[in-house]
Amino acid sequence: MQGFLTHYAAFFRLAGVPRLLATALVARMPVGMMSLALLMHLRELSGSFAFAGGIVGTYFIAMAVSAPIQGRLADRYGPRGIVIVTGIVQPIALGLLLFAETLHLSLAAIAPIAVIAGAFVPPISVLTRTLWRHRFENADDRRTAFAVDSVLIEINFTVGPALVGLALLLGTPAMAFGLTWVIAACAAPLFVLSGAHRYWKYSPGEAHHLLGPLTEPRLLIAYATSAALTFSFGMLEVGYPGFAARAGMPAFGGALLAICSIGSALGGVAYGGMHFALALERQLPRLLLLLAVPFGAHALATSAWVLAPLAFIAGLMIAPALTALSLLVTQYAPERYATEAFTWMSTCIVSGIGAGMAVGGQLIEAVGPWGAFASAAAAAIVAALVSLALGRSHAAPAD
Repeated sequence: MQGFLTHYAAFFRLAGVPRLLATALVARMPVGMMSLALLMHLRELSGSFAFAGGIVGTYFIAMAVSAPIQGRLADRYGPRGIVIVTGIVQPIALGLLLFAETLHLSLAAIAPIAVIAGAFVPPISVLTRTLWRHRFENADDRRTAFAVDSVLIEINFTVGPALVGLALLLGTPAMAFGLTWVIAACAAPLFVLSGAHRYWKYSPGEAHHLLGPLTEPRLLIAYATSAALTFSFGMLEVGYPGFAARAGMPAFGGALLAICSIGSALGGVAYGGMHFALALERQLPRLLLLLAVPFGAHALATSAWVLAPLAFIAGLMIAPALTALSLLVTQYAPERYATEAFTWMSTCIVSGIGAGMAVGGQLIEAVGPWGAFASAAAAAIVAALVSLALGRSHAAPAD
């Protein structure tokens, strides 16, 4: 334990680390707030959950499509310009959505505005992951940075929805979305003022392939693993609320998600403070198979009080698995594609979660929550099997 604490104490004493981590935590808070706040605001405007859900889906599709383009621009010219542009355009688009009723905007006008807002989301999450690659040369420090980053993301997804829920409880959907808008508008200036761009390494004159990092076979395997893994997460996103609703405890669904996030945060802290002799390519399949066990046990749970500790146990493996994947992307991506490589991972994550939620919702309606949980376990096993190919890969090292 003493060595564990000493490791983290030394890490947080490194130049700029506390400031960069604090910036990442605050600047990424909209990630955990936007979907719920936008959904409830648009539902209030339109009176339809179907319309609101469709617009939120459109927002995230636009974000997923634009991310690789933003990443390529950041790799070629640095992150400052793309953060400034997106930090201006997105708040304007979100402001139009916030004041849509006051401005007498039609429902038909909301969709293209949502597309613009999604396409111009400041790529803070992706840039933060790329930052750890540029900032840390030491492998242990880099692993710790990615592990702490995973913990911060869990905090974003725990505190963010709680802030929105509190605003909804004390005010209106417009107030909840207004709070999200203010925090989102502050994200880009915070990142620019943090000085993160000083650590960036880029070479605008270097040749780039049209497909960018997609020419690296090992990255394709890592992306496929990410999609399969996050497909299982999407199942949990709907599985927990579905289980709680059927148990007559609808509010407990959010608690189960929070319990899983707490487990993930603790797992991330533990993983970041450990040293492993086993290569990442061999760690990842083991982590994913371990994750499949509590997922499978979810399908057998008959009580919310039984499911709660299983959610915590499952969470323990989530941040380590995502950290290992992020480290592998860092390891495989050539320097000239450092940011774009993470944007493709982000696209796979968003797509995987979305697909998992869609399929999970259908399974809950058709056979019950156990179907979503069993499918989550199956998806984790598929991810483990796909990741085995990384250990057998003999591709040339990234240049």
